Amino acid sequence: MRAFLTVLAAAMFAACGLAAQERGPETGLPLPRFVSMKASEGFARHGPGQTHKIDWVYKHSDQPLEIIGEYGHWRRVRDQDGAGGWMHYSLLSGSRTVIVQTDLLPLRRLPDASAQINARAELGVVAKLLSCTPDWCRITASRQTGWVPKTEIWGVIPDEVIE
Repeated sequence: MRAFLTVLAAAMFAACGLAAQERGPETGLPLPRFVSMKASEGFARHGPGQTHKIDWVYKHSDQPLEIIGEYGHWRRVRDQDGAGGWMHYSLLSGSRTVIVQTDLLPLRRLPDASAQINARAELGVVAKLLSCTPDWCRITASRQTGWVPKTEIWGVIPDEVIE
């Protein structure tokens, strides 16, 4: 029955001109999707389980990570550099954050390249994601809030809209 519904959903999306998004087998949530580190330290392992060797140690809470796979209580993640591995889901949070990829990125009052600049964010700053239009995202970091071009941050899917 589940396979039939998946095929039916894909056919409905295709009829509307939309691509069906892959869903995680454990959660039913979209893949890929972004989350953040809940813990201040987390191990990314070579496979889904504590017996697998540790490939990476992430040491910053709120770091954005992209979930690209699911297996039981384990999520396959990657960071902005493409590195990653399998992490236990309890180390992750649904709170959204992004990483600034341009030095002294202007945070603008409105989602417009000519809008007034509220502040600037340094390269590598982790900011909380508030909302996104097709081309712009509203972020906040160190009590400064503003709109930035989506192409200048990592942690959001290119066509993703967040209200």
